[in-house]
Amino acid sequence: MSKGKLLAIVIVWLVVFGVGAVTWKWFLRPRQQQAQQRAREERLDVGTSASRYRQQLVLALDSFSGYAILRSAAFREELAKQQIRVQLRDDGADYAARIRGLQSGEVQMAAFTVDTLIASSAGLGDLPATAVAIVDETRGADAIVAYRDLIGTIDDLNRSDLKFVLTPNSPSETLARVVTTQFHLGNLAADPFVRTKDAAEVYQIYADAKPAEPLAYVLWEPYVSKILENEKMHVVVDSSRFHGYIVDVLVVSRDYLAKHEPIVRQVVACYFRAAYQHRTKLAELVLADARQTGQPLTQAQAEKLTDGIWWKNTQENMAHFGLRPGLQHIEDMMANVTQVLVKSHAIPADPTSGQPNRLYYDKVLSSLQQENFHPGAADEEIRDDLIRLPSLTAAQWEQLAPVGTLDVEPLVFARGTSTLTESSKRVLDDLAQKLKSSRYYVLIRGNASRRGNLAANQDLANQRAEVAAQHLIGKGIDQDRVRAVAAEPSGETSVTFHLGEIPY
Repeated sequence: MSKGKLLAIVIVWLVVFGVGAVTWKWFLRPRQQQAQQRAREERLDVGTSASRYRQQLVLALDSFSGYAILRSAAFREELAKQQIRVQLRDDGADYAARIRGLQSGEVQMAAFTVDTLIASSAGLGDLPATAVAIVDETRGADAIVAYRDLIGTIDDLNRSDLKFVLTPNSPSETLARVVTTQFHLGNLAADPFVRTKDAAEVYQIYADAKPAEPLAYVLWEPYVSKILENEKMHVVVDSSRFHGYIVDVLVVSRDYLAKHEPIVRQVVACYFRAAYQHRTKLAELVLADARQTGQPLTQAQAEKLTDGIWWKNTQENMAHFGLRPGLQHIEDMMANVTQVLVKSHAIPADPTSGQPNRLYYDKVLSSLQQENFHPGAADEEIRDDLIRLPSLTAAQWEQLAPVGTLDVEPLVFARGTSTLTESSKRVLDDLAQKLKSSRYYVLIRGNASRRGNLAANQDLANQRAEVAAQHLIGKGIDQDRVRAVAAEPSGETSVTFHLGEIPY
């Protein structure tokens, strides 16, 4: 046989084998596997009952203590009564993965802080999820601490060499961004953050640092209390001084919501029932939850942490979603947090294009309200979040401990007048929104030219401060929080705003 014929035979057999292999791999083998799978399933069906659950979904979260109710046996039991099983997925605070899971449909519901929901949506370039309930708000559990002699007030943070040591994508980072955007800290570096893995690493950097190093440590309980065991350290500012910024929400995939809104409503109702059961024993829940998540706390630490978190009940949720009066609307929370993120360059632009209502859905709570839903026999109260500070005497105003100077655009006055321009009114309107979310007294200092009659100039400076004060009061700021004074005329026509607090 010639070499050419032999080669042709070999090629033919190779083609035959190739076709056979392709046929086996893509046609025969899959059919065989399907048949085997059907046989296995038929065997399993023998002696197997129908599932007690009619709906199963995945809820992504992390080990934050504020999510303890979501991890509680009470929540699981309430869900089981509705034949719903929720698989909790701890992603280690990987918010990018969390939002992608919601987008892909792998995750149906999740817990986010408002800032991480906005930031991760901006990073994704999509809004795949919407908030249907508020879980909690941090009120003091996070703080900026520093050496008292080095950084006594927020104004002392205004230096180019200062660094904030913090954990990225945490409520502590949110607190730092709120402070850096609301106060006059223009000398800070473009990126003043030292990023760490967690609060334990922040504490370790503190333990290894020298007292003279220009560092501010931003972290949460129980590490705040641990640092404060050093008498030279103090709290520069904590999250109890602001509200509506460090807020956790329960979100749902828009696709899942469109297909299964009644299920979402039942999950939210089950959560509220579980929260109601734990309303008087939250410290015990946090203590048990910490053991479950592998981050054990002492009784004192659990109580301290619980004091710094405000879990929102059903009626408070309805108030935040505008269904009842009394609390800050979730839309304003979303707008304020977005402004902080954009101003601090955490995100390049608002992912909602100026429509924060795209990030929440009130129909779930509205339906519960229409059904006259109550999680238990006793009524729930709407706890007050308004800023009501006691009135001060003139002497007490003089003794206020300075906190910091607010970052406010200059108010424009025509030379020799105390009349606000339209642009100045807009500046004050924006300032009023900031003040409604803080817990400080406001000292307004007016200024004027040094030329001409000094007494008349001082009187003009006082008038300018008073006009600004009255505008803020007209926008809802309690008059007991505001005082207008004239500064010594310096040649400027500006008005400055300084925050203060009653000394401990």
